[in-house]
Amino acid sequence: MKKLAILLFVILAAKTAVFAQRSPITIKQSVTRHGPEKGSLLIIGGNVGSQRDIWDKFTELAGGKEKAVVVVVTTAGGDSAAYDQKGVEEVKRQTGIRNVTLFHTSDLKEANSEKFIAPLKNATAVYFQGGRQWRIADAYLNTLSHQAFIDVLNRGGVIAGSSAGASILGSFLWRGDTKGAQILVGDHTQGLGLIKNSAIDQHLLVRNRQFDLVNFIRISPELIGIGLDEATAVLVQGDSLQVFGRSVAAIYDYQTIISSENKHVVNGSEDFTASGGPFFFLRAGQKYDLSKRQVIKEKRVPTQPATRQ
Repeated sequence: MKKLAILLFVILAAKTAVFAQRSPITIKQSVTRHGPEKGSLLIIGGNVGSQRDIWDKFTELAGGKEKAVVVVVTTAGGDSAAYDQKGVEEVKRQTGIRNVTLFHTSDLKEANSEKFIAPLKNATAVYFQGGRQWRIADAYLNTLSHQAFIDVLNRGGVIAGSSAGASILGSFLWRGDTKGAQILVGDHTQGLGLIKNSAIDQHLLVRNRQFDLVNFIRISPELIGIGLDEATAVLVQGDSLQVFGRSVAAIYDYQTIISSENKHVVNGSEDFTASGGPFFFLRAGQKYDLSKRQVIKEKRVPTQPATRQ
């Protein structure tokens, strides 16, 4: 197991070094452990359909129907998605936002040009469509486009992604092999890193993937694993995570995994999320602190006892 961990991170370091040689991006020390310092990430597990709470939150964070400027990245769909307006029309239909633009390339040189990134300059939102996440990595990693995505967050905007568009938002690219999504750690391992020190999976329960991240997080304790079922999303602002949608999000944390035989105790009381297993689920409305690695419990307002008349 230790040899596997060493090999894994040697490969990751080597790939990162290669990308860094052509990178115009300056990496700055962050005050957050995982989430963005500014702006919002809306990470969706695929097949969002007409899930109203997710689309409404996206619209709100983008600036509202009238003011939002949305860029839809279709690169994960391959070359056939270069002129396919289905994603653009879907965003318009679900949100009522009028200003929605298609954004596509498979050419790293083009992605690194000022002319190409012009639509991102005034964008309030970016939406990454599904497909294969390695295509996004090949086209945009460490380019001016990559920096422009980050700039959207820095202006207080929102970046959303569904399915492959969700996984690419993490720092470690899960299921990024060109041969197929069944290969968990493949020939592409660097994500956009918009949520730092993380690995993101999707289609979680529908495709019976809920145990796939366990061993990886076990040998990568500094990473947080996030698994998302379909029509389900997590909103990440700073180091706060909140679940939206109809199903569940799964959290994979090293301490949870190694202590999965024991009860989870937080501040002297048993954690209500304890499952006895190596991960736990959060449902719509529940929140999680990515920095402290613990569930945020909502404070209950004490009720006044009824008085007798």
